[in-house]
Amino acid sequence: MSTSPTPRSEFKSKNGITRLRGAYRYSIEGLKFAWTNEHAFRQELLIVVPAVCIAIVLPVSTVERVMLISALAGVLIVELLNSAIEAVVDRISLEWHHGSKNAKDLGSAAVLVTIVVAVLVWGVIVLPLIFA
Repeated sequence: MSTSPTPRSEFKSKNGITRLRGAYRYSIEGLKFAWTNEHAFRQELLIVVPAVCIAIVLPVSTVERVMLISALAGVLIVELLNSAIEAVVDRISLEWHHGSKNAKDLGSAAVLVTIVVAVLVWGVIVLPLIFA
């Protein structure tokens, strides 16, 4: 049995505050990239930001407000993950491949499911306010 340590990637961040600073910087770079290069992310963000503002002023409980905002954040999170999957697939090859298509379709399906959940959450919480 070998007891040699696992090789450490030169890209792996440091510990402590250095790691936190690096993680924050990478996250901001990812958000900037998504805004600049991902049309779907921009579209969703242009819906999410006003919707969050609406959720803040709606006459609902704190738990309902958190649910409304979390459902919207979920859409953005899954869209970012879908974009990451697409970037990796495209990095491997731009040639058509059934496995690549499946990976991209599954990512897209995850976004769709998240949007449906967000619409349901908003419908269940907001529609009774409108029709009360």
